[in-house]
Amino acid sequence: MYFFFRLVAPRPTYHLDMSETERAIMLQHIDYWTMLTDEGTSLLFGPVLDPKGPFGMAVMEVSSEEEAHQLVRTDPVIAAGICTYELSPMRIGSIRKA
Repeated sequence: MYFFFRLVAPRPTYHLDMSETERAIMLQHIDYWTMLTDEGTSLLFGPVLDPKGPFGMAVMEVSSEEEAHQLVRTDPVIAAGICTYELSPMRIGSIRKA
């Protein structure tokens, strides 16, 4: 199963004005998603520089929706209560082979 994860920042300017604490936890967030990508659970992740407001995203391959939610709830910025998230099931039309 595939899921699209959207990281919702606490404010529109979050990417520009993070506190030192928020920045430290955001670095943990990047490390966490890098680990999930290295393991093969996350196919890709990163910021989306949408002019209407940037957001973070990832595409995950998991065995269940509950597993997807558990992985997201373990994300340091979610666990710390800084950001919220949206999770949507996906159908992959095609995926590039490595």
